[in-house]
Parts: sequence; C-alpha cells; structure tokens
Amino acid sequence: MGYEYLIAGFEELAQGDRPAMSEQQLLELLNEHLSESDKALLELLRRRNDDESIMQLMEDDAVLDRKAELSLSDEDFRTQLLYEQGLKCRNKFVREWFAYNMDVNNVLAVTVAMKHGMDVQKVIVGDNEVAQELRKGGAMGKNAHLAALVPDLKEVVEIADIKDLMDREKHIDALRWQWLEDRTLFEVFNIEAVLAYYLKATILHRWDNLTIEEGEKVFRELVADMKKGINLDRT
Repeated sequence: MGYEYLIAGFEELAQGDRPAMSEQQLLELLNEHLSESDKALLELLRRRNDDESIMQLMEDDAVLDRKAELSLSDEDFRTQLLYEQGLKCRNKFVREWFAYNMDVNNVLAVTVAMKHGMDVQKVIVGDNEVAQELRKGGAMGKNAHLAALVPDLKEVVEIADIKDLMDREKHIDALRWQWLEDRTLFEVFNIEAVLAYYLKATILHRWDNLTIEEGEKVFRELVADMKKGINLDRT
C-alpha cells in the first residue's frame, strides 16, 4: 500500500531539529491513515520490555525456565522476549530494526562488561549469529567475522568508551538515525518510509523533551542499569 499523500505532508526531519508535531499528534495522524496490518507494525515498534504482552509471557513456567537457563536478569530477559517478537515480524524492515538494536546493545553490553571484569555471558540477549559470536569471547577489535556481521562494530566499541552516559546515548541514537537513513534510501512512499519517519521523530522528541531534571533522571537510571546488569537497551 502506498502512502504518497501522507508522506508528502510530513515535515522534513534532521538531527537536532525540534519537530512541529508532537509524538501524540503524529501517532494520531498515522493511526488515521495506516491500514490495520500496518498499524500492527507500528505498535510492534512502540512496544517496550515492560509491555503487558511481555509481562504476561513472564508468568509462563516454561518461559521462566528459559530465563533460569540463560542466567539473565528479569529486565534483560524481558528485553530478549521483546527482540524475539520483533525478529518474528513478517516485515523485513521491522525485523532488521530489532536485529540491529539487539546487535548494537549486545556489543555495548559486552564491551562495558569486559572493562569491569564482569561475566559477559550474563549480559548477552538473543541467539542470533552476533550473539553466538560474542559468547565465544575474545577481542572484538580483532574479530573479522563479527566486524562483517556488525558494520558499525568499531563505532559502537568506541562509543562504549565515552564516560558521560548521556553523551553515549546520543552517539548511539546518531548511529540509529544513520541506519534509518541508509535503510530507507530507496523507500519513498511505502510503510517502511512511514515507520522510519516515526522512529526518527521519536529520537528527536526523546532529547527535545529532556529537561535538566529529566536528563539527570535518565542518567541515574542508566547508572542503575549498569550496576544491576548492564542493560543498555533504550530503543
């Protein structure tokens, strides 16, 4: 299904901009124009690891047995369940978005864990090829296979060295933004272009809405995440 008229009315977004349309206004506009199947894709992108569907899964004994086998924290395991939902999506763009974020967050988590002498096995979520390669251990900078699987590997490892966690988050969002740009370069009026636009808008709103007080809160939450399991997922 084409969304020529919808996309033609979008304002142009650039990093550092302040969107004229609020996130809620954008959601209302999208829900008015998207097909039911495409709305489901949007809802999947909006899902978080504390979503009701994820929390319900955590009540299943078989699911909890998997958590025990993986030795993940509750938060990291919920994040894994979220990624698994995204990776099963019929839409290639959505699958690749979830895979990209999982790979980047795993590389970040492992890099930070290694620096602090922590068990990297306990911070890796998922079981794709990147996760399997990371579980083998070793120096990431010398792993040619991993570099081929994660094109942004060098940049992500360098970002992990940034001491200011807020600055680190902004650099990661810049990578995500560039991924969206590259992935939709030839996607013009389709649902992939719409979803990428929404994700870019959420990135801009995320930082635009942060007051000093809210920024300090995010910083404290990031520090707490590192202390209890190095969960760096903020998608």
